[in-house]
Amino acid sequence: MAITPGMTAGGPKSVPASKNMTKEERKVIFASSLGTVFEWYDFYLYGTLAPIIAKQFFVGDPTTTFIFALMAFAAGFIVRPFGALVFGRLGDMIGRKYTFLVTILIMGASTFIVGLLPNYTTIGIAAPIILVSLRILQGLALGGEYGGAATYVAEHAPEGKRGAFTAWIQTTATMGLFLSLMVILGTRTALGEAEFEAWGWRIPFLVSVLLLGVSVWIRLSMNESPAFAKMKAEGKTSKAPLTESFLKPANAKIVFLALVGLTMGQAVVWYTGQFYALFFLTQTLKMDGATANILVAIALALATPFFIFFGMLSDKIGRKYIILGGCLIAALTYFPIFKAITHYGNPALESALVTSPVVVVADPDTCHFQFNPTGTKKFASSCDIATGFLTASSVSYTRQDAPAGTLATVKVGDKSYTSFDASMTPDGLNFDKASKDKEAALKKEIGAGIKAAGYPAKADPAGVNKPMLVLFLFILVLYVTMVYGPIAAMLVEMFPTKIRYTSMSLPYHIGNGWFGGLLPTTAFALVAYKGDIYYGLWYPIVIALITVVVGTLFVKETKDNDIYAAD
Repeated sequence: MAITPGMTAGGPKSVPASKNMTKEERKVIFASSLGTVFEWYDFYLYGTLAPIIAKQFFVGDPTTTFIFALMAFAAGFIVRPFGALVFGRLGDMIGRKYTFLVTILIMGASTFIVGLLPNYTTIGIAAPIILVSLRILQGLALGGEYGGAATYVAEHAPEGKRGAFTAWIQTTATMGLFLSLMVILGTRTALGEAEFEAWGWRIPFLVSVLLLGVSVWIRLSMNESPAFAKMKAEGKTSKAPLTESFLKPANAKIVFLALVGLTMGQAVVWYTGQFYALFFLTQTLKMDGATANILVAIALALATPFFIFFGMLSDKIGRKYIILGGCLIAALTYFPIFKAITHYGNPALESALVTSPVVVVADPDTCHFQFNPTGTKKFASSCDIATGFLTASSVSYTRQDAPAGTLATVKVGDKSYTSFDASMTPDGLNFDKASKDKEAALKKEIGAGIKAAGYPAKADPAGVNKPMLVLFLFILVLYVTMVYGPIAAMLVEMFPTKIRYTSMSLPYHIGNGWFGGLLPTTAFALVAYKGDIYYGLWYPIVIALITVVVGTLFVKETKDNDIYAAD
């Protein structure tokens, strides 16, 4: 029988709520949360260190190299739905406990090996290939982890407290990111920036093996969830959870609505508030990594209790409109918030964008979408050379069309700089020596021009208003807590016990793995294409608004559903 949002199926009810959390309930939450914190720590080390990893494992100009590093980061997200299918099926057939024991072992081993992996200079193209392979393994493992942890905790929760209990699982992604930032910051401070970029970045990956040991030991002491144990004892486990979840029209419809009407919007709000904000500080505003990490970490620490608050609130007033409200508010306020972050983070850049507009006059046929997933292709047209350098320098620009065959010209104030069409080496992989010399001279010339116009090479530490930055970063993470705090409980409640692990995992990981995980890469590529440092925000805004519309019209409230129904 298909279970739809809002339906209360027959069968045993969940345990009545008690005033105080029992010792066993605390153990369930602690054990599930600690292991999941570790997995998120492992997963986000790469994202936090993407700019440094880009230099170690990929080659190419700064813009395409960073985009390729983000693509490797995104590879872990792309495969998450496949991990959800593989481990979700196992979790619904053999149990929750043993399935996420396997996922944590895969995650831990993959992370540790990244810390030992030789870089591109040492082993060439094998380095990025192995790195991306390890990211894929991490993604597969995480695809099976979240659904297991959320299902396990929800099936232990008393009636009326599923939002509060599962909200602890929701804190783990933020806590994992926070822990990764703290370990990175400590290592960075102890070694110094030069040593950290040379080899110290490996330390956070290597020490994760200690966390792995603790997490595995704790999970071995856990019991199977009561809902699954009861269903197994009654012989009601699903023999084909994939077929029942996705090929039965009624259940497939709920999976689709869970994706488009909930997790898709939740995901882009999550990644905008925590990852894109960090990348914006370091890559666009040119703030030093240590300062940016500290500011984001403070915002995370201040906002994390609100995961629990919104989880508890959802037990009282419902989950749906808290999630959709967070998506709507975020979509309406992203542009002013990120402009405020520029104002308080790099006022010199903000001033230059207003007082010294830059215009690229070029033949439109010579201006291309500079997205290079291999990191090795060089864009040789005069327009691409000019716009690529401006993007890497965080300079917004507008384009004006020129007659066909015209060389691109960069206008900064009353000064103009003419670009050139480069010649390639015989292998087609790089500029020849003459073109390299011309490129270096042009970059120096334009660089001097934009500097004279007030565009800073780095954010001036004296001009950074840290309290105001923390405030706006806190607001971004507060939106995250609204959409993310109640989401686990709602997804668990949408599906029956026998296919819950599989059914809830897929929409969650498509939403967070594809729509969310690809956000930084997509946003930066959009910025590079349009020449506007804020243009990448249209991606999360449009996705969040789609979720608001679909969720409002078609997704029903779930907080009163009976999650003990096998069918």
